[in-house]
Amino acid sequence: MKATTQHWLLAIIVSFCYSSLIAEERPAALVPLPSVDDFTHGQDGWGFGLGLGVEYESAYEGSDEFGFEAQPAGGVQWRSGNDVFFFAGEALGWRGLRSDTWLFEAVVAFDEGRAEGDSDEGYLNGLGDQEEGTELVFQARRALDLDWRNWLVGRVVTGDNGNLGLFGFGHRFGDNNDGSGSELSLVVVFHDSEYANTGFGINATQATNSGLNETELDAGLRSVALDYNYRYHINKHWQIFGEALYERFSSDVTNSPIARSDYEAEIGVGFIYVF
Repeated sequence: MKATTQHWLLAIIVSFCYSSLIAEERPAALVPLPSVDDFTHGQDGWGFGLGLGVEYESAYEGSDEFGFEAQPAGGVQWRSGNDVFFFAGEALGWRGLRSDTWLFEAVVAFDEGRAEGDSDEGYLNGLGDQEEGTELVFQARRALDLDWRNWLVGRVVTGDNGNLGLFGFGHRFGDNNDGSGSELSLVVVFHDSEYANTGFGINATQATNSGLNETELDAGLRSVALDYNYRYHINKHWQIFGEALYERFSSDVTNSPIARSDYEAEIGVGFIYVF
């Protein structure tokens, strides 16, 4: 009986030491938020992540049709102190941490636009295809505590299709500082008239071709949205991530014939291998 007890104590000690070692091998991320990926292992220099995600989402903004879509995940990053430059998908950008409580980000990205074929039911027939546009995204997050438990976020998107802005609040669950865990944010979204009509407006030509009523939207409230992010580090190299988004449109948006639903939603999961 004594030997058995000693064996159990030894196993507990070994397990504790091993868990501590694993924790030490996971350095602090630039900021401990699951929505901000960091492939640099907390060190200056290059970081690479490669993976795949699967999303179940609305076919287009305002659609009541849903479908699955596979997308590549990961990216290339270069870190120098509290600055990270990155290329991910069709986005090229920079993010930087200042005073441990401010995270700034600037990104050049591409908007794929909308195609008539996005609707399997033919609801977009006659509206024409939208061309891909360039967007500039500027974002700032302000931590309300040093461990980024709570924060405020503001974002401005400007580009070929108009301007969009949002402001909101976020909360992080879990105590890890390596970017794993989960977070939930609530934001209010506004758009100008050009951005609103790009997604939900119908001009005279489109009305004639589609049979839908001509529609013109004004600038104002676009939606209120909830965004949940999750990230789990299996080990130093493998990560699992997930996201769920629910966006409730304003009455001005839902009055458009294009908006066949008063909300947009998506849920996605995937994995990344960090080199």
